[in-house]
Amino acid sequence: MGSMETSRRNLLKAGTAAAAAVAAAPLTAQAAVSAENTKFDATYDVVVVGSGFAGMACAYKAAKAGLSVLMIEKMGVFGGNSAICGGNMACPVNPVQKAQGIKDSRELFIKDCLKDGLGINHTELLNVLVDRCNDTVKFVQDCGAEFVPNKMLFEGGHSVPRSYEIKAGSGSGYIVPMYETLSKLKNVKMQSRTKFDDFVMNKDGRVVGVVCREGYRFNRNLASDDVENKTGKRKVYGARRAVMLAAGGFSRDIWFRQVQDPRVVPSTDSTNQPGATAGVLLKALEIGATPLQISWLQFLPYCNPHEDGFGVTVNFTNHACMDLGMVVNKKTGKRFMDEHAGRKIKSDAELEVIGTDKNYPIAICDDAIVHAINPSFVKAPLAAKTVFVAQTLPELADHFGIKKDAFLEEVKRFNGFVKDGEDKDFHRILKFNNGLNISKPPFYGVEVAPKIHHTMGGLLINTKAQVISSKTHQPIPGLYAGGEITGGVHGASRLGTVAVLDALTFGMVAGENIAK
Repeated sequence: MGSMETSRRNLLKAGTAAAAAVAAAPLTAQAAVSAENTKFDATYDVVVVGSGFAGMACAYKAAKAGLSVLMIEKMGVFGGNSAICGGNMACPVNPVQKAQGIKDSRELFIKDCLKDGLGINHTELLNVLVDRCNDTVKFVQDCGAEFVPNKMLFEGGHSVPRSYEIKAGSGSGYIVPMYETLSKLKNVKMQSRTKFDDFVMNKDGRVVGVVCREGYRFNRNLASDDVENKTGKRKVYGARRAVMLAAGGFSRDIWFRQVQDPRVVPSTDSTNQPGATAGVLLKALEIGATPLQISWLQFLPYCNPHEDGFGVTVNFTNHACMDLGMVVNKKTGKRFMDEHAGRKIKSDAELEVIGTDKNYPIAICDDAIVHAINPSFVKAPLAAKTVFVAQTLPELADHFGIKKDAFLEEVKRFNGFVKDGEDKDFHRILKFNNGLNISKPPFYGVEVAPKIHHTMGGLLINTKAQVISSKTHQPIPGLYAGGEITGGVHGASRLGTVAVLDALTFGMVAGENIAK
C-alpha cells in the first residue's frame, strides 16, 4: 500500500468520499467518427469491447442466437480482471441453499447490498441479479465452469451463505471454458492486442461501429490511459446491431483515479491487471452516456502489503482469517472491527489502524479453520512466505510484534464469543462458524492492508443493459454495457462475489437483448 498525501484517517470521511465527481469530456474532443464518411474494414452484427465476464457472456448469447460477433481485447491475453479475480459468485435463493436449509430472499440480498452500498444502489438493477442469478449459474456451467459441489460460502457483508465457490480458485474457472466455448463458434471472432479508440455514429445518433488499432502494444510505464502510445494499425469495424462495452474499471489509471479521489496517489497499489484504464469510459461520456457514481473507489481489505497487485494471499486471508478467524491491532493486541462486515467497513477500519506508520493489522486463524476451508488456499501464501506459521500463540505474537498479554486474552474472549454464538464487541454473525475458533495449533498469521480493487461507478444502464444518454434520458441507440464499466448496481461499495454475478448477468442480458 503506497503512502497517501493526506492522513489515512481522512479515507474514513464518508461525506467527502460521497462527492459525486463527474469527469467532463475534454472540450476539444471529437465526439465519435461520422459513419457518413467512413469505410468499414469489416462489419459484424455485434462488436464487443473487452473480454472479461461481461464481454464473453454477451458474445456467447449473441452468437448462440445466430449473430456474428467480433470481440476485441487491448491486452495480449483475454480475460482482463475477470481471469485473476477470486471467482466466487453470489446467487441469492439457489437450490444448494434450499437443500441445506439456508433461508434467503430477494429482500435480504438487496438489504445486504444496500447496507454496504450506503443506500445509493439502483435497486432495479439489483432485482435483475436476483431474477436471473440461477440462469447465470446454469449458463456458466453449460460452458464448462465447475463449482465446489454442495457448498455455499458465507462472504463478508452477506447475512447468509449464498455464494458458489469456483473449483479453479480464480475467475479463470469461467474465462478458460468460456473462451474455449467461444472458440468453437464459427460466427465469433476474438482479437487480442486490439485497442478501442472511438465510436462510429450515424446522423441519427446511433452507434454503428468502432475505430480501433490492431497489433497494439500496451505500455505499462505510461501513466493514465496509455495516451501517448500510438502502436497498432487503424481499423474500422461496423456493428449492424450493437456495440457492447465490457472494458472494466479504471483502478490502474493513475491520472483518472486520482482525479476522482485526490487521496489516491500514484504509489497506491491495486489488485487489478495493468490494462484497467478509463479510455473506453471516457469515450462513452464524450458521446453523451450518463456518468454515475464515478468517484467511489473500493479497497479490498484482504491484501498483503508485501505483494504486488492481487498477489496469492487474498483467498486465504478472506476465507480463513476473516470469515472464521480474527484480526488484531499489533499495538493493542485487540480486535478492532467486525471481520465479517462489508469491504468498505473493514478497509476503513484497517486504514485507521495502519495510520502513517504502517502498523499493519494481523489476520489470524488456526489449523482447524485451514482444513475447514479449501486447504489449497494456504499453499501459495506459504510458498510466498506471506503467511507465518507458529506452533503457539505467544510465538505468533513475538513474530509480528503483537502486544502479547492483551492478545492472548483477546483470543480467549473471541473463542468465548464463538462458543456462545454472540460477539459482544462488534456484533459479528458467528452462527456459521460451526464452532470453529482459534485453539488448534499450528496457528497462522498474515499482515493485511487494503488496495484499490474496484471502481464502483461508471455508465448508467437500464435493466436491458442499454447505456442511457444524459441528453435524452433514453438509451443511446446501438450501445450496451455490462460489468465494472457500469455503475449503480453496487452503490458506494460492493459485497464480495456480487461483481462476478453482476458482470456475467448483464453481459448475458445484453447479448439476449441485442439478439431480439
